[in-house]
This record gives sequence, structure tokens and C-alpha cells, in this order.
Amino acid sequence: MTLDELRGQALQCRDCALAERRRNVVFGEGNPAAPLVLVGEGPGEQEDQTGRPFVGRAGQLLDRALLDNGLTREHVYICNTVKCRAADWSSGRPRNRAPEESEVSACRRWLLPQLAIIAPQVVLCVGAPSAKNLIRKDFRITAERGKLFKSELARAILATLHPAYILRQQSQTNDGGYGLLVADIAKAWSTAVRLAERQPSGSPAPASQFELEI
Repeated sequence: MTLDELRGQALQCRDCALAERRRNVVFGEGNPAAPLVLVGEGPGEQEDQTGRPFVGRAGQLLDRALLDNGLTREHVYICNTVKCRAADWSSGRPRNRAPEESEVSACRRWLLPQLAIIAPQVVLCVGAPSAKNLIRKDFRITAERGKLFKSELARAILATLHPAYILRQQSQTNDGGYGLLVADIAKAWSTAVRLAERQPSGSPAPASQFELEI
């Protein structure tokens, strides 16, 4: 199956209740041959409106962090663990909420083959929820961000702070962790490039411990 074929199926998905109120399925975008895939938690209001991942203020910050590394969205692939907006409608006006476990599980039907088709060298989890979903349930973002781990999803995986968190922490005297985001993207990209150079043609083998100590 191609990525476009998988996208076409995902756009019709009705596997969980999020499909009832969504405007768009936010499948993902970028370079399908990218050595690095960034995976966030899920789309918000603007992403739901446009069908594109990370397009609000947090997305603009992420784009700037990529640019500070000499990268654009054309160099990487960006998606989320959940493809539809999770929102609380109890007040009549939707407010973003964390996806429920059942919603996350339902969307793995799309995320896992999506990553398998792209076959990235490295996955960068953007934010703690993504890291808890893809690395380890008890992952500690403040203590373990920037560290490389082995994964079945790619030859290596690591996590970084979410741009939305950084925006909340920023002040006139504090970058809120923006420098850490830039550094983590740099590490993820350089690791992905080095692993791609070392990988024999057609070999999907996981990175060795030596390779993870780059």
C-alpha cells in the first residue's frame, strides 16, 4: 500500500467518536522519503480546520525551530498519534482535550502503517503524550528528552518538548525551552542522516547500541 492509498482510507475512518465532529482528518504532511518523522499528540482547532498538522502558534514555533536547523517541512514528515481533533463539547464550545486511550488505540491502525511505509531512520516524539505513546508509558519528558532509544517504529526514537508547552513557559528572560527544541531537532536530524548513510541498501535492521551513542 502507498502512503496516498493509506491516506485515502484514513479520510473515511469512523472507528471512534472523534469522527462525529471533525472537520478534517489530519493525516500528515511532508517528505514521504524523509529520514526523520516528527509525531505529535493530535490536531487542535486550526489543524482541524485546515487538515494540516502543526499550523497554529505552536506549529509556527516548530517551523522556526526547523529553520534554525536549516530544515523545512520538505525535509521531514510531520504527523500525530491521533488524526482527528479531540475536544470537550460539554460547554457547547469545543475545547481541546487529551485523546482517550481508546481513541489513541483506534488511530494506531493508521499511525503504524504510516510509519512503516515511510520507514524513517528516526522518530522524534513532539511532547510528552507522544513519547508516552510511542516510547514508554512512564516516559519523563523533562528527564529523558533528547535521549536516543531503540524502537520498532524506526531505527532510533527520541522526544522533545512540545512547542505549545514552550510558548506557555516563555517570558522576556526565558526562552521556555526553545533552545532545547532546536537542539533536539538537530540531534534527531543528524542521527537520522548518519543512520541512513550506514544502512545497507534495502536493510531495515534496527540501529545498534553503538549507533545510538552518536
